[in-house]
Amino acid sequence: MDSKKTAHILLVEDNEGDILLTIDAFEESKINTEISVARNGQEALDFLYNRSNFIEAKRPDLILLDINLPIFNGHEVLKQIKTDLNLKKIPVIMLTTSSFANDISQAYENNCNSYVKKPLDMDDFLEAILKIENFWLEICTLPGKV
Repeated sequence: MDSKKTAHILLVEDNEGDILLTIDAFEESKINTEISVARNGQEALDFLYNRSNFIEAKRPDLILLDINLPIFNGHEVLKQIKTDLNLKKIPVIMLTTSSFANDISQAYENNCNSYVKKPLDMDDFLEAILKIENFWLEICTLPGKV
């Protein structure tokens, strides 16, 4: 019997509806996922650096990062992650409603691993999450999972 794959995902999102939809989508998946949520850029950085309320936080295998966040926006968080020797190998998927060319360009300049525009339709959103899961958690080999 195959053991179910496992992955730890850090979801950095301030929209409660999107948080619930994302968690629901991963619960339907083939991968056993543990999802941690940071609701602003400061919480994301505290989580990744095991500070404040996240001293015992486990390192994520994958980060889903929104751009429009309170305190530090997604670009600021991404830049911090990708310039840190201990964090830069963690794949970061920008998952956002922004389709501005400047946001897309800046995300890739700061070394995001992919940029996904959140679909507005709920079914399309769930499908996008499942495609992210399929590619990043089933097809790809993530650092620390070899």
